[in-house]
Amino acid sequence: MLPMEKQLNELRLLAASAENRRTETGIPRVAMVQGKIPEHLLAAVYDPMINVILQGSKSMTVADRTLRYDPATYFVMSIDLPAVGSVHPAVTGEPYLAVSLTLDPAVLSTLFADLPKPASRPEPHAGFPVASMTGDLMDAWVRMLRLMGDPEAIAALAPVYEREIIFRVLQGPLGWMLREIAAPDSAMARVNMAIQWIRRDFAEPLGVERLAEHASMSVSAFHRHFKAVTHLSPLQYQKRVRLLQARTLMVANARSVMAAALEVGYESATQFSRDYARVFGLPPARDASRILRDTGVVGR
Repeated sequence: MLPMEKQLNELRLLAASAENRRTETGIPRVAMVQGKIPEHLLAAVYDPMINVILQGSKSMTVADRTLRYDPATYFVMSIDLPAVGSVHPAVTGEPYLAVSLTLDPAVLSTLFADLPKPASRPEPHAGFPVASMTGDLMDAWVRMLRLMGDPEAIAALAPVYEREIIFRVLQGPLGWMLREIAAPDSAMARVNMAIQWIRRDFAEPLGVERLAEHASMSVSAFHRHFKAVTHLSPLQYQKRVRLLQARTLMVANARSVMAAALEVGYESATQFSRDYARVFGLPPARDASRILRDTGVVGR
C-alpha cells in the first residue's frame, strides 16, 4: 500500500476537476468541492455524510461549538444539522479541496447486519466530531475516486468501496456514530426522527411534548438527548432551519424581509430581524444585499 502522503496526493489529483460548489462525480452519493465557496452556501442544513478534507481547512459551527478540519482528517455528520461553515486555502496557497460520501441508512443497515453487534452503546454526543485518516481508509477512498476514470466499473465496484469506507470509519473513533444512525431504537435515531418532523413542518408552531411522545421519551429526556446530539434545543433547531430558509427565499427568490419572515413561520418582523442578525451578523435586508453583491447578482 502506498504511504499516506502519496495516497493523499493521488486523491488531490483525482479530485482536481471539482468546482467551488458540490460537484458530482458520477459515483452514487460521492461528491467533491474545491476552492473558495461563497459563505452563504456554507450556511445550511447538512445531510448525514462522511467528509474528507484533502487540502486547506474547513470550520464548522453548530450553536456555540466550532470544530476545525485540516488535511487528512474526516468528520461524520450523523444527523441533519443546521451549521455555518467557512473554508480556507492551504498555507502554501493551494485551494480548499474535499470529498464526501452521503450516508444511506439502507447501506448502513445492510452492512451492520453482517457484523457482530457491539457489547455496549455509548451515550450520544455532538453529531460532527473530527478524526484523523488512516492508511486503510485513505486507500479505500483512492480506489473509489479512481472509478471516475472507469465509469463502466462504477455499478459493480462502487458499492463494494462504499461498504469498505463505511467499515473503515466504523473501525475508528467515530464508528459509534454510524451504528447509532442505523440502530432504529437508539437515542440518536429517535432524535433524528424528531428532526425530520421539524424540518418538514418548520413553519408550524413546535409542539415539544408531541415530539417527545413520538420519540418515545419523556420531555426532559428528549431535551437532554436532542441537545447532546445537536448542541441546540428543539426550539433553537427549528429557529435555525427557519432562518436558513428565509435567507434562501430572500437571496434566490427575491422575497422581501416581511414576506420571508411570514413564509417561514414568524409572526413578528422585528423578532425575525433580531434573530436573523444574531445568527448571521447583519439584519436580513443588508445581509441579502451583501450576498447578492458578492455573488455578482444585480438588478434586484
